[in-house]
Amino acid sequence: MNTGMQPDPKPGRPAHDIAMWGAPGSGKTTLLAALDIALMRRDDDWRIVGSDPASSEFLIERTNALSTGKVFPEASTGLEHYHWTLYGPGERRRRRWWRRQGKPEPFEVGLGMIDAEGGLFSAGPRRLDYGPDVLDELRERMLDNLVKSLGIVFLFDPIREFERGDAFNHLHPPLKRLTERMRDLGRLTGGRLPHNVAVCVTKFDDPRVLETAEKMHLLASAPDDPYGFPRVSDDDAPDLFRQLCDLSANGNADMVLNSLGRYFHPDRVRFFVTSSIGFYVHPQTKAFDWHDYENLLPEGEDLRIRGPIHPINVVEPMLWLGRRLAADKETPR
Repeated sequence: MNTGMQPDPKPGRPAHDIAMWGAPGSGKTTLLAALDIALMRRDDDWRIVGSDPASSEFLIERTNALSTGKVFPEASTGLEHYHWTLYGPGERRRRRWWRRQGKPEPFEVGLGMIDAEGGLFSAGPRRLDYGPDVLDELRERMLDNLVKSLGIVFLFDPIREFERGDAFNHLHPPLKRLTERMRDLGRLTGGRLPHNVAVCVTKFDDPRVLETAEKMHLLASAPDDPYGFPRVSDDDAPDLFRQLCDLSANGNADMVLNSLGRYFHPDRVRFFVTSSIGFYVHPQTKAFDWHDYENLLPEGEDLRIRGPIHPINVVEPMLWLGRRLAADKETPR
């Protein structure tokens, strides 16, 4: 049986800096696939380079599937390791008393993504496609990776939460086990987990999410955005998260927010409202249109991506985590 497990990273590579976490269908694999597209659509010099053939192949296949094939990548099975380096324009480092202010140093940070299928830790019956031993091994591998990770991308799917209300069921078991493991290792700080967490509220392009943000008067367009796409600022993202939690199918989503606030340091958690496929742009107007913005439409029993991919807020969580990880490495312990 193929468990989806790949070898651990070779020496010298970034070792599991960032872990992906979220319920099934929350968009983990799609977010990874959209990252390369988002970087190439930026006007600056940001780029991502694979650290091994498997990681490079992932970028190539998923990027082509989204941009040309207009299809979503297959959901993760088991545990998949991918390793990249994110390169960007130079940034000035903070001046130290023993070091003169020099030229900006190029931004370079390793991204070690661990993408596990969403139901790996969920409560309830064991998965039918894995035996007990394999499932337990996968859970331990994912838990080990969360322990080693310096950052976490946690994806919250408001549409799934509205229909099923199971986000807390997928967050609570691994969070408890992770806290126990970190306590045994003596790595809790003030009784909380030390990770940096980027909380991504996904599927911003869905009318139910976009219109909720619009009714809350949270939308604004960036002045330099040629398409005029609406966005929710990172400062307003927690308010939208809270409102979407109130629409949970079983009313438990508020415990997701409370868990994030109680198990992680609040100053190490940041919220982002994201969309991997973005909004539809008419080829003639080349601008966002409130009367015609849906980029995901039904086609028979399936859904199809309608137009070009314009990811919203996909790069920003990665850059924020990368800068946090770089700053943590520079800060004496």
